[in-house]
Amino acid sequence: MIASTSGRTTVLLTGFGPFPSVPANATSILVPRLAEAARAAFPGIVFETRTLPTEWSAGIDHLDGCYREVVPNVALHFGVSSRARGFEIEARGRNRLAFLPDAAGIFPNTPVLRADGHEFLASTVPVGAIVNRLRRRGLPAFVSRDAGAYLCNAALYSALDMARRAARDHRIGFVHVPSSLLLEERRPGFGAHPRCPLTWRQAVDGGLEIIGAVLGRSAARRSMHA
Repeated sequence: MIASTSGRTTVLLTGFGPFPSVPANATSILVPRLAEAARAAFPGIVFETRTLPTEWSAGIDHLDGCYREVVPNVALHFGVSSRARGFEIEARGRNRLAFLPDAAGIFPNTPVLRADGHEFLASTVPVGAIVNRLRRRGLPAFVSRDAGAYLCNAALYSALDMARRAARDHRIGFVHVPSSLLLEERRPGFGAHPRCPLTWRQAVDGGLEIIGAVLGRSAARRSMHA
């Protein structure tokens, strides 16, 4: 179990705002709902939530401010992917940027996040254990070694790099969920949308399992059939 020298354990959960081709981001809905459920499932743990702007400069600056303000013991960042087969647990961040416009229409002016940085930085959450725990609950979960080259990867790599340079023992991870999750949100009570491998309830319950795996605790059981 993660212990805090301050006497409390703080978990930071983040999602993203909209970006080109994704006018509404499911993680901006998922993260607050997950935090509400987590406060009930993990009493005594402090949960903080933030929505990061999907912008190359402002997003990373906002992320840095979150870490300075919250000083989390655990940080789990959530993003959407059209390729996600369920929960994609990212094993590493890569020091690269795709030449793509952000939500403000701005392109990156460099191909890497840090000119003197490592090519890869490994997530500091138990990726394999998380996937196994989700699969035991019957949820589609996979280890991913490629977080892409857009803002999701940039957030993961930057968070890991900030923690490394500050010599802070944060547990930092990134989870991709299907962008089609928003389709299921629009038809509650009808089960998973044909184009989405997760129901909304499964997304929240799976998020609780991910938090529990990182904290080394069990979450209160909830039905995943809704």
